[in-house]
Amino acid sequence: MTELFTIKIQPMQQADIDSVIAIEAASYGEHHWSRESFFNELSNELAMYYSAFDENGTLVGYAGSWHILEEAHLTNIAVSPDCRRKKVGEALLARVIKDCIAEGVKYLTLEVRVSNSPAINLYEKYGFKSLGTRKGYYQNNNEDALIMWTENMFYDKFKLSYEKNLEELKRAVNIL
Repeated sequence: MTELFTIKIQPMQQADIDSVIAIEAASYGEHHWSRESFFNELSNELAMYYSAFDENGTLVGYAGSWHILEEAHLTNIAVSPDCRRKKVGEALLARVIKDCIAEGVKYLTLEVRVSNSPAINLYEKYGFKSLGTRKGYYQNNNEDALIMWTENMFYDKFKLSYEKNLEELKRAVNIL
């Protein structure tokens, strides 16, 4: 049996931002968030940001969301190119959902590139549905974005699916 990939997810700290920016640039090219944007997000009372570290303490991914009353918006999620396909992004998404539920957030929304099939598949696995597009949303190539929403996260259907996905995730990756 192969050893599980181990990650530790914790609230993002200012000291993480240089590593976050490196992943951001590798993921999004020259049209990525600035260092200042992340510093601002860490002081935003509506924002919750997370860093994922491997067993060596290397930052391998991050995610962030804004919580506004009963809704949350997944602002960004990215994984270091050499750690993709290891469930890091899924673990970060599951953590965002867990905290949304703990705070009474009913709905989670996001935008994703129409060409990003791996991300779309992950979001659909976690109950997101496409409810439209934003034409020309991405600045670097004018690509459209799918607008995706969860159903009410307190509905049994969502909760049961989330719990099932979480159990599968825990068998695939060691989350500290």
